[in-house]
Amino acid sequence: MNFGYSETCLDHDTGDRHPEAADRLLAVREGLKRKHGVEYVEAPTASVDAITAVHEDAYIEELREFCADGGGNWDPDTVAVEESWDAIIQSAGLASWAAERALAGDTGRDTPFSIGRPPGHHAVSDNAMGFCFVNNVAVAAQAALDNTDAESVAIIDWDVHHGNGTQEIFYDREDVLVASVHEDGIYPGTGRAGETGAGDGEWSTLNVPLPAGGGDPEYAAVFERVIEPAIAQFDPDLVLVSAGFDAHRHDPISRMRLSTDGYGVLTQRIRDLTGRIDSALAFVLEGGYGLDVLADGVVMVHEVFDGVTPPTPDDDVDDEVEAVIGDIQTRHRGVTPPN
Repeated sequence: MNFGYSETCLDHDTGDRHPEAADRLLAVREGLKRKHGVEYVEAPTASVDAITAVHEDAYIEELREFCADGGGNWDPDTVAVEESWDAIIQSAGLASWAAERALAGDTGRDTPFSIGRPPGHHAVSDNAMGFCFVNNVAVAAQAALDNTDAESVAIIDWDVHHGNGTQEIFYDREDVLVASVHEDGIYPGTGRAGETGAGDGEWSTLNVPLPAGGGDPEYAAVFERVIEPAIAQFDPDLVLVSAGFDAHRHDPISRMRLSTDGYGVLTQRIRDLTGRIDSALAFVLEGGYGLDVLADGVVMVHEVFDGVTPPTPDDDVDDEVEAVIGDIQTRHRGVTPPN
């Protein structure tokens, strides 16, 4: 794979013991060090115009001034320093690079993966939260719609936390499908199955909130029976994956049970799906706070595109998850077309 990366993203200093630290990117680089076919690209930063295409002007100006004045705690979890502004626009630029290269035809072993930080999927149109300042994947999706021939984008968010910012930004839009699989009942408290979009965007939001403890069989079933039918029906020109690795069974801040192989299965399913529907595909890093498992997850995504076939889970799907799947298949027109 081709990885978007910049040392600038390491300068976003969140302080001692903050889970979203520069060590995350260093761990990923270390994990990829001995892997075949890894290429790194330092993409241009995102312009303020590209960022304000999905965020309010006043908020972005306030954020820029906040960093210029030395930063501090935007909220108890979301921390910046003076250098954070450059990291923020670099991370958004890396995500936009990934979308651009995917649409230009980079596929297979050249599939792009942006590994910038800070992450983005909690950033709403007018505020920062949850370690996120600018919604990188939203900036990338909007830039693709504005600057290429792409007419529609689907965003698949497999981070353990609901991508509330991505949902909010595109909630009333019919040209962007936002599909999220996340742990129910944790931060930020959004992402219920009944949140399906509004106005022109009705049925363009798809949430699959899973009970704690779901692992490889549950995630594979959700993708096969909910996410993939919705993406295929939407038929986007571009699929962007908000790739958080904090649903891993060994991540310190979640209660889900995905394995590294499980992430490989999801990657393979998305790769095969986008091949069938002739959609471009790119990945954008979100969460993941156990350094070893974060690195292992990114390496697994790379290895799938390098020819590795992960084992398919064969255990039964938990009854609670079966009920969630059945409910969404019944209620969401993007999954099961109305009679």
